[in-house]
Amino acid sequence: MGNPTVSSGKAPEVENDDDFRVHVFSSSSELLEKLHEKWSSVEKQPYPAMYSSIFGGIILDPAMMVIPIDDHMVHRGHGVFDTSIVLDGYLYELDVHLDRFLLSASKAKISSPFSQSTLRSIIIQLTAASKCKKGTLRFWLSAGPGDFLLSPAGCPTSAFYAVVIDHDFSQCKEGVKVITSNVPMKPPLFATAKNVNYLPNVLSVMEAEEKGASSSIWVDEEGYIAEVPNVNVAFITQDKELVMAPFDNILRGCTAKRLLELAPRGEGQGVEMRCASKILMVVEGKVAGESLFVRRPLTLLPRMVWDVQPNGSGGVGEITMLISNLMWGGKGSFLDTQGNRVPYVE
Repeated sequence: MGNPTVSSGKAPEVENDDDFRVHVFSSSSELLEKLHEKWSSVEKQPYPAMYSSIFGGIILDPAMMVIPIDDHMVHRGHGVFDTSIVLDGYLYELDVHLDRFLLSASKAKISSPFSQSTLRSIIIQLTAASKCKKGTLRFWLSAGPGDFLLSPAGCPTSAFYAVVIDHDFSQCKEGVKVITSNVPMKPPLFATAKNVNYLPNVLSVMEAEEKGASSSIWVDEEGYIAEVPNVNVAFITQDKELVMAPFDNILRGCTAKRLLELAPRGEGQGVEMRCASKILMVVEGKVAGESLFVRRPLTLLPRMVWDVQPNGSGGVGEITMLISNLMWGGKGSFLDTQGNRVPYVE
């Protein structure tokens, strides 16, 4: 899965390039010892378990959580992924994410080596083996290893990988700063499939960080608000209408879909609103009463400042927080839906 050490991105300094000598590992055991040495300094294992269809099983040793260098997902970006959450020993909305996962795979012309029910079973068993009770579970479908050509014709079979990521998360109650991105957004074919080609997304976030913001908002060529590089964006207008861009040209967010279902049900908690799927110009979004980022389950990020311009009153929106509370514990919320209980073995 990677190296636990943090790199500065700079090459090691040597007095003369001719003096630099590359170590040659004489055996696999020597290499494995080196990998274990790298992970031994990590206080808490962030990836308690991984599944690889190439290995044909679940891996608990972080030093062995690797994928082949000639996997087409690595060198050609020919792969798709999705993410579910683990909370209190339950996997939430796994089937919803698997549905989108396989739809993305179909758009990428990648056939799964397993049926959807088998993928579901693998993921649940992986989570059980990880013993993780809170975190995320990310899974990938790749064209598979085989060669370094463009076409996947030389790949004997597709590959399925999944990893449990042990990390804490909680309800966000603080606003974030965003900018309008200058990085071109993805065309619809690539934006509507959750694929591993994330260079535009990465550059867009880096652009925001360089300007002191946490993220950015993509706007199409006609000036309409589309999405954030890794989340959907919603607006609450002055007349309390929840507005979100249609999913024709952007990724269909699972949490966004759930939000549109929940918001009209919040009358008992002081939320009385209509929901609409329509496009907004940037100027309309900036003058909206409130706005929020809608990302993985349970995570709603209130937006406070956009291109230096404060959102509404300049603070976290009251309606945004009421909706967030609905997501976290109201009737029909993520926590109120039927999750998949993970059969942990103590």
